Amino acid sequence: MTDALLAELLQPAQEAARRAGALLRDGRPADLAVAATKSSPIDVVTEMDVAAEKLITDLISEHRPDDGFLGEEGASTEGTSGVRWVIDPLDGTVNYLYGLPTWSVSIAAELDGETVVGVVAVPMRGETFHAVRGGGAWARGAWDGERRLACRPAPPLEQALVSTGFNYVTDVRVHQAEVARKLIPLLRDIRRGGSAAVDLCDLAAGRLDGYYERGLHPWDLAAGDLIAREAGALTGGRPGERPAHALTVAATPGVFEPLQQLLEDFGAWHD
Repeated sequence: MTDALLAELLQPAQEAARRAGALLRDGRPADLAVAATKSSPIDVVTEMDVAAEKLITDLISEHRPDDGFLGEEGASTEGTSGVRWVIDPLDGTVNYLYGLPTWSVSIAAELDGETVVGVVAVPMRGETFHAVRGGGAWARGAWDGERRLACRPAPPLEQALVSTGFNYVTDVRVHQAEVARKLIPLLRDIRRGGSAAVDLCDLAAGRLDGYYERGLHPWDLAAGDLIAREAGALTGGRPGERPAHALTVAATPGVFEPLQQLLEDFGAWHD
């Protein structure tokens, strides 16, 4: 892996995230409606999710026609280059549907199965986050220049601000609420933003001390996981495992270990 290849992957990822974010922000119809559902009737897809994914895959394919794709809204092609793009064109769809600002465009590039580039655009904040493996994590805002990101110094666990998310399958969500009930007395507080990618970037930017969630897919966390790690966070799943559908945990060092153990003790991964 060379710096030239990383730059070659980062450029179309940033352009695609910017253009998809502008499409979603400026093209949102006043009468936006649900186009389909996924895991349950409240886990929705809008027409804009699909349009944004097509924009991203078309743009990247123009630059890199031999790459593969894995996208939340159905993009799934095998490439021949060793590079696969993992795309969530609209992370936080329910927020977007209701006109809430916490949603994002998440684009990651994997090389031989390892994430090497990640870009997350948060259009309603005017922010874009990016990282390349080994090159640190960075953010650019509408009102400031590019800045390098670093996690907050670890507080005691009882002073940690931790974010999470909830599944759209009712019985899973009920179990997640029970885990959160047990955690709340042991932390400063819990937040629920509605976009895994944004939560991971907020951890990287020092706005959170930790984050965990059950039920994430590769497109939910690929870019944000790299950005968080390049900002100094630790990420994983159950003890000794990588982030996975069963459980994703990310936190500043010093918060990660006790948070991960509590989640294991509370069965946060349990089916």
